[in-house]
Amino acid sequence: MILRHQRSAISTAVGIAAVVVAIVLIVAAYEVITVSSSTTTATVFSPTTSISTVAGPVTTTTATVTGPTSVSTSTVTTTSTSVVLSPVLSYSADAYATETTALLAGFSKATGIPVAPVISGGSNADASSIEAGAPDDIFISASLSATAPAHLGSLSSNWAIGFAADQMVLAYSNATLANSAASAMITQAQTALKSNATSDWNTFFTSLTSGSVKIGISSPVADPAGLRGWLVLEAAGYLYAGGNQQAYASPLLKSGGNVTAASAAALEAPLQSGQVQFLFIYRSAAIGASLGYLTLNSHVNLSTASLATYYSQFSYTDSAGKTAGAPIVLCITVPLSSVNTAEAIQFVQYVVKNAATLSSYGLVIPTQLLLYNSVAAPQTLPPAIQALLTQGTLVAAGPI
Repeated sequence: MILRHQRSAISTAVGIAAVVVAIVLIVAAYEVITVSSSTTTATVFSPTTSISTVAGPVTTTTATVTGPTSVSTSTVTTTSTSVVLSPVLSYSADAYATETTALLAGFSKATGIPVAPVISGGSNADASSIEAGAPDDIFISASLSATAPAHLGSLSSNWAIGFAADQMVLAYSNATLANSAASAMITQAQTALKSNATSDWNTFFTSLTSGSVKIGISSPVADPAGLRGWLVLEAAGYLYAGGNQQAYASPLLKSGGNVTAASAAALEAPLQSGQVQFLFIYRSAAIGASLGYLTLNSHVNLSTASLATYYSQFSYTDSAGKTAGAPIVLCITVPLSSVNTAEAIQFVQYVVKNAATLSSYGLVIPTQLLLYNSVAAPQTLPPAIQALLTQGTLVAAGPI
């Protein structure tokens, strides 16, 4: 009896032990099943100039359980992508730096593409810098010829879009009004504006170029505004002095009444201080600088596209060669040295779409913008520019 009870107790103990082992094995198996392995990768794609990928930290967790199935590993990998956008670089005629800055700001806000502050100077000087290798994506010029190989060399894309027109005026300041001789000339000009009589205009231009006042005319080699100042005097001589194109230009040169600088903008301070009494400058620039100005006849001020043939009979010759008169057209192009070419073309499209906003700066916006194109086969226009021409947004206006 006692032996039977002992055997029964042992049997019961063994049974209990077996149950405990079974439970342990079940728990271990459950833990192995529920430990997961996962990898998460995040990748962002965006049209950018450059993309760099950086692998994040890798975290490994290992759980070990004694039993038939004992090891489980869970790995989480995080990959992040950083996007680097290169700012769009631009050169602009200094007379239009304010307008260019406004366009760049609007473009960046609309697209998220960063832009660098505009670099400005005389259009020809800007072209020389670009041709010499200065980094640039966009070139806004006050002269169509500055976008051509004559100034940009092999970096000219051989196309440009004319998106605004301007005119030459004679600006003056409060200091001018305090000068008795200059004040008298302003009265003469106002009389001529009312009568539009040849004799009245002749009286004004004869006084203006006599040497009794100083006239700011920027360097024709560096700044088209300076070249155009001399063309205005030629056109005025032709119109008001019996066809004599040098009737006013020659006396001014002989009297030493002209004051020069690298750009018309550089002559604004001397005008304000009274060192210079008048300044040949673009109308939009005079408005932007809050200067008074005298409006000139359309046959003299280079403002009218339909008078292109008439303007071309006047010319100026300097170290850069002979330049014929032409209507004042603000142009935009993308030099072949552009690095951010896709973004630059986007900016050109933005300018075409938003050119009308520039009328508030005193510019005249044509109904159809002008495409100047000298691209020869096998080269072709950028598809986006060709599309604007095909859609009728641009109209062919001849070679650059």
